[in-house]
Amino acid sequence: MGPFFKVFKTLSIVMVVLCSCGDKALPEDAPTYTTRIVQFSGFDWVVRTSGQNQEGPGPNYFSDSEENVWVDNDGRLHLKIIQKGGNWYCSGVSLRRSLSYGKYVFYVSSRVDELDQNVVAGLFTYMNDEEEIDIEFSRWSAPDNEDAQFAVQPSHLPGNKVRFDLNLTGSYSTHAFDWQPDRIDFVSLRGHGLTPTTDNLIHQWTYTGANIPPDSEERLKINLWLFRGQSPADLNEQELIIERVDFIAN
Repeated sequence: MGPFFKVFKTLSIVMVVLCSCGDKALPEDAPTYTTRIVQFSGFDWVVRTSGQNQEGPGPNYFSDSEENVWVDNDGRLHLKIIQKGGNWYCSGVSLRRSLSYGKYVFYVSSRVDELDQNVVAGLFTYMNDEEEIDIEFSRWSAPDNEDAQFAVQPSHLPGNKVRFDLNLTGSYSTHAFDWQPDRIDFVSLRGHGLTPTTDNLIHQWTYTGANIPPDSEERLKINLWLFRGQSPADLNEQELIIERVDFIAN
């Protein structure tokens, strides 16, 4: 599988990866040029960079280096937060094309419940700050917080967010949302698979509120970043590993 998932170099434009930042949404930053595209799970993903500037969410530095983002020989996507030259560099990727309504499934292969308290990992679709669907793993800098949430933006509105603890027993977990015109069904499971059981179900939630995003030119995004731009509390590099991403169209 290695050669199929090798990195492709091309010139493209990536919109800044934004995600909900606790209860406060961040404004959209300007587009940033990047020269990296990775192929993962049969899709082309544009790798984010902020150059020498800090950008939201955070604000943070984002790097498109192969130390921050790569696909390994087993076809797994790695996103890392690393320190270089005294700065912490976060990472993010954005799908090159819109997928629209359907089920988005993320097979995670790292302990997202053990991320540093200042780290946020996001799996989400984004069009703008009010058209966004999120699965996020973070304690938002509060060690006693739950470590995961499902959200529909604006997440500060009553009923637009639910928080929970992952309570993982291993590195593998599956997270999905089924985006339909009249509802969004979320689920998180232990292990890799989409069939909920008494033993593997972590949390599920159905959203039928007024803020379901319309079918538009949204992009699927994955990011790993630092809440409020803070350094990891343990001062260690952080990593998110995704086994694969599946999209099941209507």
